[in-house]
Amino acid sequence: MALLSFLKPKNQLEEGGRTAAPVHSDAGEPEKNCPNCHKDIPLSRLWADKLVCPCGYHFRMKARQRIPLLTDKDSFEELFSEMRSCNPLQFPGYDEKLETVRTVSGEEEAVICGTAKIGRQKCCVFFMESYFMMGSMGSVVGEKIASLFEYATEHCLPVIGYTVSGGARMQEGLLSLMQMAKTSAAVKRHSDAGLLYIAVLTDPTTGGVTASFAMEADIIFAEPGATVGFAGARVIEQTTRKTLPKGFQTAEFVLAHGFIDKIVARKDQKRLLTELLKMHNGG
Repeated sequence: MALLSFLKPKNQLEEGGRTAAPVHSDAGEPEKNCPNCHKDIPLSRLWADKLVCPCGYHFRMKARQRIPLLTDKDSFEELFSEMRSCNPLQFPGYDEKLETVRTVSGEEEAVICGTAKIGRQKCCVFFMESYFMMGSMGSVVGEKIASLFEYATEHCLPVIGYTVSGGARMQEGLLSLMQMAKTSAAVKRHSDAGLLYIAVLTDPTTGGVTASFAMEADIIFAEPGATVGFAGARVIEQTTRKTLPKGFQTAEFVLAHGFIDKIVARKDQKRLLTELLKMHNGG
């Protein structure tokens, strides 16, 4: 426990800021407090509504929690699960932090890749994991996503990607930043083959992921209220010395300025993706 306390992330994004801690009602049922409407919602109701509050607030969801909600039953087959980050720059404390987040998140890396069927339409899918260093993009994350696009190109499959990231992983330096170019090249080859790529931006999608594969899809959706941007709002304000507009970097703001195609509630995502995949496959 002392080690976990020492290595606990100090960044609010890494702490999963949109997910409130469970509380207990008088009846004893666990509840979560909604940061939007400030009401305590029974966990059973939240799960029944796909972790969406009655007010419409979308709580963060772990990558593996999304898989059964989106894909057809027992259709998901994971790829590249053997890939694990190391410490190429011998960054102090990085080895220990990796082991800690593997234990806490239950994942080997910050992205899960594989093949699946959505509405009986076969495709490649990836889901980024916010509880693994806030989905930060290191060399293994980039390698897994690039490899998935190469697999999809080889097998003539569309790609559905769920993004969530605090940006590039500073502990890997330039090796992390290189993943922007590598993933972008793989996306371009997939596009040149005439194949479909749909990205769903979840909270938050920021930094190098936004500046690469997250915004390179043929169709870009976002969940309601998701933070979408490159640099942090405070950094922009301090640099430009200007007050940013209300709602800056929310999905709604980004949609109004033409950077994404549609905001889609969680309950509607599988239906819409099924329709698009069927259209792409000729109806």
